[in-house]
Amino acid sequence: MKKHPSRRQFIRQIGGAAAALTVGTSLAAENIHKLQTNDFITSDERVRIAVIGAGIIGHYDADAALKIPGVELTAVCDLYTGRLEYAREKWGNKIFTTRDYREVLARNDVDTVLVCTPDHWHDRMSIDAMNAGKHVYCEKPMVQKIEWGHDVIGVQKKTGKVFQVGSQRASSAGILKAKELYEQGIIGELTYVEAVNDRSNALGAWNYSIPTDASPETVDFDRFLGRAPKVPFNKTHFFRWRNYKAYGTGVAGDLFVHLLTGLHTITGAIGPTSIFALGDLNYWRDGRDVNDLVTSVMDYPKTAQHPSFQFFTRVNLADGSGNYSNYCRLIGTEGMIDIGWNELRVTHFKRPEAPGYGGYDAFTSFSARQKEDFKKWYEQEYAGKAAEWKKFDDIVFKPAEGYDDRYSHFVNFFESIRTGKPVLEDAVFGLRAAGPSLAANLSADTGKVVFWDPVRMKVVKRRT
Repeated sequence: MKKHPSRRQFIRQIGGAAAALTVGTSLAAENIHKLQTNDFITSDERVRIAVIGAGIIGHYDADAALKIPGVELTAVCDLYTGRLEYAREKWGNKIFTTRDYREVLARNDVDTVLVCTPDHWHDRMSIDAMNAGKHVYCEKPMVQKIEWGHDVIGVQKKTGKVFQVGSQRASSAGILKAKELYEQGIIGELTYVEAVNDRSNALGAWNYSIPTDASPETVDFDRFLGRAPKVPFNKTHFFRWRNYKAYGTGVAGDLFVHLLTGLHTITGAIGPTSIFALGDLNYWRDGRDVNDLVTSVMDYPKTAQHPSFQFFTRVNLADGSGNYSNYCRLIGTEGMIDIGWNELRVTHFKRPEAPGYGGYDAFTSFSARQKEDFKKWYEQEYAGKAAEWKKFDDIVFKPAEGYDDRYSHFVNFFESIRTGKPVLEDAVFGLRAAGPSLAANLSADTGKVVFWDPVRMKVVKRRT
């Protein structure tokens, strides 16, 4: 384990000691700091990109990538003609459009592809792209099936192409600040982590709009199916693919991955060794075959990077609070780091050296004489040691107005292409985030604990 500086040293490092308050005597004040980003761009060397899958995420990713100097969009691939029409409306008629991603990979004016397709295509397109000499930014989860991840890792190593998974939490200014705080030891020793990504409305539950002209003529449904089971044309399957196991990975594969990405980035963890999950379809009974509620507990054993801790995670697509709820809380022996999407708050305290006595305590049941004897013994045993808990001012970090962690993630991706520096979320990292998430689906389906080997990145018969 790393040796942490003292609390006093840490507070000095962030700009001055926080005044200590006795717990219960006052509300803690706030030290508010602006998050600093590491979005350093060293070159405007031209990088020509293509988008494969021009749906919601395809546009979010392309828009973020195109903000970076030197990045140009040359081609777009999608299986719905309306999206290709919109791509030309948005980016100009000069861009190449096609329904066949292999035509994109064959082009000399494409250096990099953004794979923004349904999950069951991620590995195949990424592998084909790297073998074609293209760098790859692949949306999360990296793969739909755990065993497919090793092929992606192998091809990335063989080709030497830059490959980055698109869970932008790995580049988030908030997550990276939380990592810094965690490593400083401000919350003591980590014991427990809880992370939640809840949603309330239909769009949050993936019931996305379906165009009125959706038909076998405007949608290449057979190509969409790929290796999935062959079924007749179904526009709902195509436009709301996340709701079906044949194409997506459910709430665990889609959203646990973000939470695990943040956790692994902060702590340096590579994964749990056991995973137990429960799942249910409580509200969105609209024909989907994936759960709208999954909860999971994962056990992280002690390593050189972190102590042993439990990780609780949940996604509820029918949360009755009426809000999106997204947080990750790292709870230690002396405080908590509470992270929203990019902002975070540190709550920390100092434990007393003396245990105290009285109140809900066996001391109250002692005889009068024993009480006096105990007090004398206590004063000698704990002489000069603090008996009160002390609460320090909360420390709050907030991002700059308009901050976008997706942009930060693309800065890191293109810097890796241009300079050769390692990416933050390569194929190995990607599988170590996706694997436990997909194992949670397996546990929820079978009702059994799934044992995971985080080093070899595979499901095993028992804890290793």
